[in-house]
Amino acid sequence: MVGQSPFRRVRAVLRAVFCAVLGAATVTAAGAAPERVVSLNLCTDQLAMLLAAPGQLVSVSFLAQDPMNSAMADAARAFPANRGQAEEVFLMKPDLVLAGTYTSRAAVSMLRRLGIEVVEFPPERSLDDVRRHLRLMGQVLGQQARAEAMIADYDTRLAALRADPAHRPRAALYSANGYTTGGNTLSGEILAAAGFDNIAAEAGVPAGGALPLEVLVMLRPDLVITGARYPGASRSEALLDHPALAPLLAAVPDAPATNADWVCGTPYVLRAIEGLVAARKALEDGR
Repeated sequence: MVGQSPFRRVRAVLRAVFCAVLGAATVTAAGAAPERVVSLNLCTDQLAMLLAAPGQLVSVSFLAQDPMNSAMADAARAFPANRGQAEEVFLMKPDLVLAGTYTSRAAVSMLRRLGIEVVEFPPERSLDDVRRHLRLMGQVLGQQARAEAMIADYDTRLAALRADPAHRPRAALYSANGYTTGGNTLSGEILAAAGFDNIAAEAGVPAGGALPLEVLVMLRPDLVITGARYPGASRSEALLDHPALAPLLAAVPDAPATNADWVCGTPYVLRAIEGLVAARKALEDGR
């Protein structure tokens, strides 16, 4: 390397390291349960924490430790947190990486080029997806029996919670920037399972989109469910303090808010349904 510029020398060293690493990298043996699993996605974090054997999961994403986003924030603090960078993940020497389909493409591509197996999970969009993703996670971790037991418990509890009351109150999911979600979403299915009709259908919003405050007020839902507030001040959340919204929010002062239980398709969605069932019964008692 004599006579090369410092930049060329560094690049040559990095190329040599990369080639050596690529040649030494191995993938999980076919049929063998992975021994060192790293998760880069909030939802795979939680599915893995629910199903992994002791010592099998070695790192979760930093979001898993945030109680505003994660239903398992306390449990997640027992694991080293990662920020989804290929370099830091590779140094953990995983034989399996769990990612979401929206996880950084660069990181996923780099890890695969290094010979590490990466399994990607799409976002959960329905209550059925909870079951499907528990089963898939059980398969990739080699924890099928544990997954099937959790699915059976989930199905039993969901069946007990599902409601089809004679009178279905009308509800709105309304969060920062006036965003709402319709029936073709996980949040929409949580709402329907608790016995509510979603006014997003009346507003022509089948999935997710903006619901103008004027439309919300004119539709006059029986219940407005807002998002959990972040600390500090936010212009996107200022809409939730608008005086026109106050009478609708006051109708059920203890209405539940969408929180970490709603974010991912895990059995924790059952807690969200339980809270809504209680709100519906409070509405019925107040009629």
